[in-house]
Amino acid sequence: MDVSAYDVLATIAIAFLALMLVLALFEPGLPYKINAASPLPPDSADFQRVLAALADTQVHCTNRIEVLTNGDCFYEAELEAIGRATHSVNLEAYIFQKGEISRRFVTALAERARAGVRVNMVLDTVGSFATWQSFYQELLDAGGQVAWYNPINWYALPRINNRTHRELIIIDGEVGFIGGAGIADHWYKGKDRHPRWRDTMFRVEGPEVTALQSTFAENWLESSGELLIDPGYFPYCDAGGDTVAMVINSSPTVGASTRARMLFQALLAAAQKSIHITTPYFLPDRSASDEMIRAMKERGVDLQIVTPGSHSDHLLTRTSSRRLYGKLLGNGARVFEYQPAMIHTKTMIIDNVWSVVGSTNFDNRSFGLNDEVNLAACDKKLAARLEEDFARDISNSREITYEAWQRRSLLERSQEWLGWLLERQQ
Repeated sequence: MDVSAYDVLATIAIAFLALMLVLALFEPGLPYKINAASPLPPDSADFQRVLAALADTQVHCTNRIEVLTNGDCFYEAELEAIGRATHSVNLEAYIFQKGEISRRFVTALAERARAGVRVNMVLDTVGSFATWQSFYQELLDAGGQVAWYNPINWYALPRINNRTHRELIIIDGEVGFIGGAGIADHWYKGKDRHPRWRDTMFRVEGPEVTALQSTFAENWLESSGELLIDPGYFPYCDAGGDTVAMVINSSPTVGASTRARMLFQALLAAAQKSIHITTPYFLPDRSASDEMIRAMKERGVDLQIVTPGSHSDHLLTRTSSRRLYGKLLGNGARVFEYQPAMIHTKTMIIDNVWSVVGSTNFDNRSFGLNDEVNLAACDKKLAARLEEDFARDISNSREITYEAWQRRSLLERSQEWLGWLLERQQ
């Protein structure tokens, strides 16, 4: 092959990579249009049925769900449940960062593995890259298994942007934990000038634990090659509770739609009274923004959003998010920036009836690139409990008014537009 042929091939390769980069950065999002003239009442059985059909899941009515606020609460509950395991512990995390709390988890899991409990862990290769295999040696020596999701190999390059962002723990197939927190000290305790992160997890008993186990089994198969068919992983679960709930297991498709995105859009369109969102990364696409504005203008819905303040762990994402406040503020939304620490909570409360907690951020990466999982519950008592935390978070936040937003400095605006270039990757 002569030099000119090499030049042609190199030019084609560079052009292809440039095209892929442009598509990744600027590919338009999938529009989500609601075809119903008038939405179903959010608390109706018909709406539950439609939502479950859209999300390709099932509604169960006998769950018990407990809200666990902040790491000092949810980590102790998780470790206690792990310590009582008799059959299996399955853990999936985007972030498993070496430190004090992760060492406690490895020790607890190893103790159970030595007792004959099957311990399986799926960790994201990118999210947990700094925690080497040697950190888990005690667990591995005890018979536990650690598998890495989507390792960085040449044949995986087309999927390199797909990460598991799911945060799950399932004990004996009977107790589950779901939310936005991985395993790291910044959720557990403050350090120097970095206060402990604010976050929320659900403790779940009942039929939805089986759905959480199914979600774990999917990524365990992808990561380890093992199919979990032992019926001990899937015992009959009836907690005798009264919470109506469904688990939404979300992965990106070729067409860019995800079940999580359909869940959020349907709930926004159904809201009649209030939409209360807490998210660490608020980058709504046009369809979501338009739906929230429609809810405010046409139905008088109270839209309130809590996002990070100066403690945000991603400055570029925060500035990108601030660029998007204006359209919502100008139509009546209220936006609050949490002041005491980084707020990593991912919750949405609709009409004081529906509660959504899980791993999904309000951004394209969660809606279109990552594997995510959420639990949506139709339960007024549970929503009221989450509303207590929401009100407390607002009391610890600074409200951003439309007038203040309009007075942003030139430096702030330039940072916002820099963030816009990478918005679909954040």
